[in-house]
Amino acid sequence: MKSFLGKKFKGVIRSTFLINSKGKVHKIWSNVRVKDHAKSVMEELKNI
Repeated sequence: MKSFLGKKFKGVIRSTFLINSKGKVHKIWSNVRVKDHAKSVMEELKNI
């Protein structure tokens, strides 16, 4: 739940799943913030 101007509402929870070529989940990012997230995903891809 989030609140804005005193009103409560359901907010968006972003998650990213990195799946390898064998179809297995390699890494999960929960409650992602958009800023600089793509950079961290790209760095993880380089480390696979």
